[in-house]
Amino acid sequence: MSAEIKAMPTRGRGAIVNMSSTAGLQGVAGLAAYSAGKHAVVGMSKAAALDYAGKNIRINIVAPGPIATERIDNAQRERIGHFVPVKRVGDPAEVAQLVRWLCSEESQFITGTVIPIDGGRLAGTPSFAVS
Repeated sequence: MSAEIKAMPTRGRGAIVNMSSTAGLQGVAGLAAYSAGKHAVVGMSKAAALDYAGKNIRINIVAPGPIATERIDNAQRERIGHFVPVKRVGDPAEVAQLVRWLCSEESQFITGTVIPIDGGRLAGTPSFAVS
C-alpha cells in the first residue's frame, strides 16, 4: 500500500481495495492465525483510509465469504452452499466486479469501509471452516 500511496498524490486522487475475508470480521474456529491476519488487514486499511482521505485517496476493504476457487472442490462447494443464504458459493467474477466498482468514479464517497461479499452469510448463518 505504501508504494501505491506514494504514486497517487501526483494524480490528485486514487483508490485502493484491500482483500480481507469474512474471517476478518468474525472469528472462525480452527483458523485463529488466518482470522487474526485478516482482522489486521481491516484495521490497517481503516487507519490508512483516515490518514489519506484528505489527499483524495480512498481505501476500502472487500471481505469475501466462500468463493469458488481451486481450493474448494465441487463437493465442498455444494456442501458449503447449504450454509449460505443464497444457497451457493460466490464466483470470483462477482468479487472482481465489486473491486472494480470500488475503484470507479461511482463510489467516490466511500472510504474506510469493509464490504462483505458472502451471499448473506454474515447476516446470521453459522461460520464454517474449509478443510
